[in-house]
Amino acid sequence: MPSVDAPAAFRQQLLGAIPRLRRYARSLLFDAHAADDLVQTTLERALGHWHQFDQHRDILVWVIGIAHNAHMDDLRRQSRNVSVSLDDAGELVAPAAEPGLRLDLMAALRRLPGEQREPLLLVTLEQLSYAECAELLHIPIGTVMSRISRGRAALRDHLEGKPVAAARGLRRVV
Repeated sequence: MPSVDAPAAFRQQLLGAIPRLRRYARSLLFDAHAADDLVQTTLERALGHWHQFDQHRDILVWVIGIAHNAHMDDLRRQSRNVSVSLDDAGELVAPAAEPGLRLDLMAALRRLPGEQREPLLLVTLEQLSYAECAELLHIPIGTVMSRISRGRAALRDHLEGKPVAAARGLRRVV
């Protein structure tokens, strides 16, 4: 249950961060309802832990960090619940591609692995620095830079209709 004793100044800062938090959640999930759920969860957690917020930090970075952690919790929870669909004969059915699907930026972003999409969105859409992104995702700055670079290259390939290698830029070390 969120704490109602959060100071008015904190609540005002939190309210000011909601539009950018919502934009980030929608670009991360590509589903308005799921994004709104993520925003709600994030706000509840932020209010419940308002006393942990350092006033010297940007509240947007703090709440996006909470959203990231909540999203990762959801992904872990979903990975435990696998659903399959069966046809009338009881055979497994692969999801059908939507006819006439146009490859655009949103579709290309959706196809990126989360580990590339998330830092790319944080730096380009939310305009966080590489250092803020690295802190938020708990990864080194060099990893942020390489994931963004690979993500941008994959986006270009998707948008240009080129085949995209699954592990572009990665080398196997033996």
